Amino acid sequence: MRIHLTGVFVDDQQKALRFYTETLGFQVKHNIPMGEHAWITVVSEEAPEGTELLLEPDEHPAVRPFKTALMEDGIPGASFAVDDIEAEHERLIAKDVRFVQPPTDYGTVICAVFDDTCGNLIQISQEKKKQPQQGGT
Repeated sequence: MRIHLTGVFVDDQQKALRFYTETLGFQVKHNIPMGEHAWITVVSEEAPEGTELLLEPDEHPAVRPFKTALMEDGIPGASFAVDDIEAEHERLIAKDVRFVQPPTDYGTVICAVFDDTCGNLIQISQEKKKQPQQGGT
């Protein structure tokens, strides 16, 4: 079993599509019109056959209060892995991405959190390389 699809609820699919592709650098996997909305998924350019991220409309009555509560409490709606968080942070800052938490060291991982402009906080994280244990007697 593997994860094939996960999603984030967005307040505007077209705005989200621009942000997730032009700013973050994901590529469109599917963009299928479905009446007022579309089935839009994006994937990492590094893993085009990997997990898809669905940019799902947030119009269900339960979704917006949930998203608002997460935003107010500073809880990310999704987390993406990066190899070099400092470089990614600088790249996104240069694209005017608003970070609510700069890269912060949590021991085994370094995380930063930004606003995706579509009603979500998104976390990026870099796992730290394990240090070799010092030899003892």
